[in-house]
Formats: sequence, C-alpha cells, structure tokens
Amino acid sequence: MSIKVLVVDDSSFFRRRVSDIINAAPRLEVIDVAVNGKEAVEKALSLKPDVITMDIEMPVMDGITAVREIMGKRPTPILMFSSLTHEGAKATLDALEAGALDFLPKKFEDIARNKDEAVSLLQQRVQQIASRRAFMRRPLTPPRPVAKVADSSITLGVKPRIATDTPARFRASGKSYQLTAIGTSTGGPVALQQILTKLPANYPHPIVLIQHMPATFTAAFAARLNTLCQIGVKEAADGDVLKPGVAYLAPGGMQMMIEGRPGSAKIRIIDGGERMNYKPCVDVTFGSAAKVYQDKVLSMVLTGMGADGREGARMLKNAGATIWAQDEESCVVYGMPQAVTKAGLSTESLPLDRIAERILVELKRQ
Repeated sequence: MSIKVLVVDDSSFFRRRVSDIINAAPRLEVIDVAVNGKEAVEKALSLKPDVITMDIEMPVMDGITAVREIMGKRPTPILMFSSLTHEGAKATLDALEAGALDFLPKKFEDIARNKDEAVSLLQQRVQQIASRRAFMRRPLTPPRPVAKVADSSITLGVKPRIATDTPARFRASGKSYQLTAIGTSTGGPVALQQILTKLPANYPHPIVLIQHMPATFTAAFAARLNTLCQIGVKEAADGDVLKPGVAYLAPGGMQMMIEGRPGSAKIRIIDGGERMNYKPCVDVTFGSAAKVYQDKVLSMVLTGMGADGREGARMLKNAGATIWAQDEESCVVYGMPQAVTKAGLSTESLPLDRIAERILVELKRQ
C-alpha cells in the first residue's frame, strides 16, 4: 500500500518539483496539492493523507497556523519546507512547536551534494515520518518565558511528583557527574525543549547539546530555549568556559569539542569537515567529553535518524560514563537511540516525558 502525500505550497513550480520527486519513489504517491494553508486544512480532513509537506509563507492562511489546525483536528505527520534564514529558523521552530515532525530547506542544494542525494533525502524523510502516524501528538503548549533566578523553587532535592498512572519509580545510581551531554536529530528541538524546561536554575554542572541543525538555525533555537528555561542556554562559541547551570548548543555547520580539565574545561569550535556527514556530530562531542570527563558524564541519545552518537557513546562507555537512550515509542525517528541500544551501550531506555524526572532523581544527591 502506497503512502499518500498532500503537497502544500503557493508556488506552482515548487509544488510540481516536490510532487515529481515524491511520485518517483515506489511507495509514495501524491494524492493532491493545496495552494494555501486554508485549503491544506480542508484537504487534510477530506482526503486523510498519510503525510503532508507544508510551506511556511502562504496567502490566506500561513503554514504554521495550518499545522496547528490540522494537529488539532486530525493529527498528521507534517514535513515543513523552510528558508535557511534567521526568520525562517524562527518560523520553522514555531511550526515544530505547533506539531510538525521535521523540516527541510526549500533549496535542496543547501543540504545535498548533488541532485540524486537531494531526491533520496526528501523521499526518505517522507517515508520516515509516515511511519510515525500512531505517534502523532497535539501541539505543544509552550511554557511562558521565565526570568532567570538564582534560587529557583525547583531544586534537585525535591522529589519529582509522579503521575498516579505511572507507578514505576526511579532510583539514583549513586554516581557523581560533572557534565551532561545530549545528542539528537529529527524530533530533537521539541524533545530538548520538553527536557530542558523542566531543569532547575541551580543545575549542578554544564550541559552540552548536539542537535543536527543548519547553521542559521542554532542561534535562534538557543535563544528560544533560553527564554523558556530556568537554566541558561546559548549557542556555543569557541573559548566558552563550561559553567554549571548553562547549556551550550553546538553551532550548525561546525564541530563542538571539549578540552582542558573538569572545572575549567573550554569549548573548541572547529570546521565541520568536508567528509563529515553531520555538522555538528554527536560522536565528535561525546568523544571529546569522554577524554576530559571520563566516567563523570551523564549522556543521552534522543530521537533522530541514522546512528550518530553510537561511537561517541562507545567511547563514553569505555570511560565508565552513563548512557541513556530515548525509547522507541516516544521517538519521532527511532534511529540514533536504537543504534546505541542495539550496541549494548545504554543502561536505560526512557520515555521522553520522564527523562527530566530521571535526570533530577539521578542528580538529587549532588
């Protein structure tokens, strides 16, 4: 059975280009197109597509509003097309918050070395998110921007409240840590927001974040997280000294490494590298963290396509560090966490909505 796709864009040229690429895949079929968000909502309800590709800027109704309406009425996997600009980044993040699962740049050459690679990438993304139909969620209700306070009412000593329908209780391992490291890709922006907004301002050590994301997106994403979180969040810069209670997001298109000693370690930002598939790469940052912090790293691999993070997690594991993976059910794409889990590197497989709780339990004695 083919995967039914609705293509939404106000440009006839782009609609035709996307439709031709999708229809060229054996398992994919474009069942219709829409020229604006209002028409997209109507056709999503009447045609019941398996996947929708959605532009952001359109007349009558924009793509973000359309995503929110579709997710409220008939949740459907949605792939956004975005411009790689600062404004495009903010709009794309709004769309992901509204319920879209993934995004690609409208200029395919920005993410692919040649036409064949671009075609394959789009087809692969559509098929990947189609498999997450049962996963579909309602739009996030984002937390309100917070003022940074030193004496947050949320403290590591407070036992997290556990819902009555989730009887399992976590126990701290008794290990001590000096760094938290999180790697993710597809579905990561929403996952990171859900976790980081639950951490207190007095978080006891630095956090490094590696999210597969274009260069123009990471500054906007870090700024958004910083307004929503009690901890500080910033796009990492070369020479940053790692400080407790601050999360450092690896800049897109580059590689983030850690050097020095615990307590005075610094971030090094280096060229992404022509041969590297991921810029930033989870393996690179995890590997450098293993060298500096040894067994004092609490690391997590979240939702994402591929296997980035597996070899870095292996280095962390060999150093005695702790590795957790997001569970399959809560992932947008169960690729990166699956790779780590199948390799026997993770000690726990956790649902997204309980990862922050698990972190606080693990660190409550520090």
